[in-house]
Amino acid sequence: MTKAHASRQLILFLLAAVAVMALPILLQMTGSNSWVRILDIALLYVLLALGLNIVVGYAGLLDLGYIAFFAVGGYLFAMLGSSHLSDTFPAFAAMFPAGIHLSIWLVMLLAAAVAGVVGMLLGAPTLKLRGDYLAIVTLGFGEIIRIFLLNMDRPINITNGPKGISQIDSISVFGVDLGQRLTIGGFTFQPVTLYYYLFLFFVVLAVIISYRLERSRIGRAWMAVREDEIAAKAMGLNTRNLKLMAFGMGATFGGVSGVLFASFQRFVSPESFSLMESVMVVAMVVLGGIGHIPGVILGALLLAGLPELLRHVAHPLTAMTDGRLAPEILRQLLIALAMVVVMLLRPKGLWPAPEHGKSLNNQ
Repeated sequence: MTKAHASRQLILFLLAAVAVMALPILLQMTGSNSWVRILDIALLYVLLALGLNIVVGYAGLLDLGYIAFFAVGGYLFAMLGSSHLSDTFPAFAAMFPAGIHLSIWLVMLLAAAVAGVVGMLLGAPTLKLRGDYLAIVTLGFGEIIRIFLLNMDRPINITNGPKGISQIDSISVFGVDLGQRLTIGGFTFQPVTLYYYLFLFFVVLAVIISYRLERSRIGRAWMAVREDEIAAKAMGLNTRNLKLMAFGMGATFGGVSGVLFASFQRFVSPESFSLMESVMVVAMVVLGGIGHIPGVILGALLLAGLPELLRHVAHPLTAMTDGRLAPEILRQLLIALAMVVVMLLRPKGLWPAPEHGKSLNNQ
């Protein structure tokens, strides 16, 4: 790489960094807090997609129940960062009259650990499964978690069932409550803007971790398993431990994302962790480019923002059909058509990795 080329890359990187930092402020100044909120949700999906990319892109394990780890993190913080347990159980009320309200940073570490353990527990019985069979088992696991959350309101109310858990604590960073407006130099930052910068920090951290994993011995071993598991085993790799590690590492990203989601929404319910969410995260990884971090980010941003962009298209089409097709149905139809067109034109993804192994080319 020449010095001039490196300088151009550095300039482009700095310009992109400035644009990313200034974007929510510009949107807020135009009065579009709703678009900043869409960006917040998109960053959460980026975090989820990066975690799933470890399982699907690096290790080649198709996981359709990934949203379960998102739910684990969300409900863990919902119970430890609200008054739900104190309102339900007298023993907790005696020790914590106003609720537990554990520090979110401690809960985040706990959620990462719990989600990682749950991920490895999921991976343990699926070690000998591949392809469609692995997808079916992980899909069932995701649905089991959602149904448990939906029904664990009786005989003992743990998750509050379909009503969900509300009044969850917001995040505080260095004494600044991100759930409240912050005024600096006459400019007021809205809570959605403050959360944007927090989510952006975690996305950058996840990208760094992903790049380090990709270039590490473990990452190369995962890719060897992805390309040819029999050959990898013949070379002395412990494929069992590598698969468990991939499930566990990917799940930690989901657990942290769930904590951030619960603190941002301040409400969680089983509806937020449906099968469609898992399918969307898988679609983000595949659409962007399996195993390629920039492509995964691009796919997550596009699929997270596309429904809102199509909202302006769906309403006129609904009027043209005299209301026969609801806007939500049209939006899902247009998203599906867009994904079909993209995958037909770019079967390796919008931004595929420069080098593709045998397994990626066959998908």
